[in-house]
Amino acid sequence: SPGTEWVSAAERPGGSLLTRQLQELWRRSRGSLAPQRLLFEVTSASVVSERSSKYVLYTIYLIRSGQFDKAPATIARRYSDFEQLNRRLRCRFSCDMASVAFPRKRLRRNFTAETIAKRSRAFEQFLSHLYSIDEIRRSPEFLEFFFLPDLQAAQRLTCTGMYREALATWANAYRLQDRLGVCSSGRFLLTLAGLAVCHQELDQLSEAHGCCEQALQLLEAQGSHPLLGPFLQAHVHLAWKVGKDKRRSEARLQDLREAGLPLQQQPSLKECLIKEPLE
Repeated sequence: SPGTEWVSAAERPGGSLLTRQLQELWRRSRGSLAPQRLLFEVTSASVVSERSSKYVLYTIYLIRSGQFDKAPATIARRYSDFEQLNRRLRCRFSCDMASVAFPRKRLRRNFTAETIAKRSRAFEQFLSHLYSIDEIRRSPEFLEFFFLPDLQAAQRLTCTGMYREALATWANAYRLQDRLGVCSSGRFLLTLAGLAVCHQELDQLSEAHGCCEQALQLLEAQGSHPLLGPFLQAHVHLAWKVGKDKRRSEARLQDLREAGLPLQQQPSLKECLIKEPLE
């Protein structure tokens, strides 16, 4: 079944409990992925020269059809990123992928305006075609192509204390997951944790409080979850700071205590973020 690779990866030695439970939540939530009309638009392409290589970086907006998005959800990818996605999907969905066109590699003239324009249109059509196929649209391979690089970058920035840059990256990962309809997955909870931590570090306490509220709504039905205790503790602390009601979270924490959870040893949200392996 789709998603089994994730489970087996989590069961490898060293697969953390959090990873396993996030994946379980992800698997259960995937049944409810509601497709919305999504457009993929290459808005710019720039030639990047590094020490020993030169490549074109394509910036792509994910646009909800018929809606105006104040803040766009964007990705920047090069040909080799698309090529890797194409290879992984052909490996797993060979029948579905038989009809999907992918722009061929060229030996010359890769940097002409004509080639870049043609490739831009081809990548838009490639992503739209993939998105139209149910099994592919829901697969981790397709979804993570969009938001995993941002989550990894945001985690690195958070770990090194670059909270303003991290906040922008977590926020873009949030918008990408929102457009793709995966706002009940485990990765999304981790995104909310990242946003809450960065807002708090930047003294934006009511925004941090709002992120905890959203996460606790998602965790409403979860009796136990590695992020539940940390989110509840953060929510109580922030509610107290911004003068909001914290009784419900205090009651839920009391329930966890009575269930035998040693809350003193619970990691903070920040510690959860730093420790979570994002592969």
